[in-house]
Amino acid sequence: MSKSVIVKNVSKKYKLYNKPSERILDMISPKSYGEDFYGLRDVSFEADAGDIIGFVGVNGSGKSTLANILAGIIPETSGEVEVRGKTALIAVSAGLNNQLTGRENIELKCLMLGFSKKEIKEVEPDIIEFSELGKFIDQPVKSYSSGMKSRLGFSISVHIDPDILIIDEALSVGDKAFAEKSLEKMNEFKARGKTMFFVSHSIGQMKKFCEKILWLEYGEVKEFGTVKEVIPKYEQFFKEYKAMSKAEKKKFRENAMRKQSGLEPMSTS
Repeated sequence: MSKSVIVKNVSKKYKLYNKPSERILDMISPKSYGEDFYGLRDVSFEADAGDIIGFVGVNGSGKSTLANILAGIIPETSGEVEVRGKTALIAVSAGLNNQLTGRENIELKCLMLGFSKKEIKEVEPDIIEFSELGKFIDQPVKSYSSGMKSRLGFSISVHIDPDILIIDEALSVGDKAFAEKSLEKMNEFKARGKTMFFVSHSIGQMKKFCEKILWLEYGEVKEFGTVKEVIPKYEQFFKEYKAMSKAEKKKFRENAMRKQSGLEPMSTS
């Protein structure tokens, strides 16, 4: 089976600054200011054409960072990402211009993807109908609720017919009926052999829709395998994690960060 996505040793480093002046000094001074923070560190995996891969992990584990790198929205700091085909990211308000109307956003997004005016005219009614926005399609996106933005973004993305679809929590807002309709559309893509990445806090949706799971723990790959292999382990971990106190969760995160940095983890006693 051919590979659609190959990720090799990908890391994403950010700088954390205590105050705005440190950011400026870091740009102009030979001395380094700020603290290095890794959103991802040494992440590797491969996706076959037609794979449906879910990303799981507690908040701050790098799921959305990885989704944005795969979509080409942000660059990796190091490592290699090979994506074979056209990608589309579906996330709440991702790629939408708040000052433009819903209709203008459709036209702008399609123009940026190389659609001709004729092609836009042909696909636009289908996008509007699927979004269920009705008269709101000609209102500025800044007046939309998060659910309306999600519906518009999802509708645009599925109608531009991408080879690789990346869904980041886009089904967690809005009504249940639209989420079900969206899952049906994603199942159509699945039947056509398209590769999909799915970020969601809903383990139920993961079990229902995904075939493989990538479990990220504070920027590193904890497990990668089939749903049957990984989800039970993640559910057990998450049950234990939820039972932790705020202080215990903080210590768990600190230990993970120290491990990332190559330092010995602190005692949890």
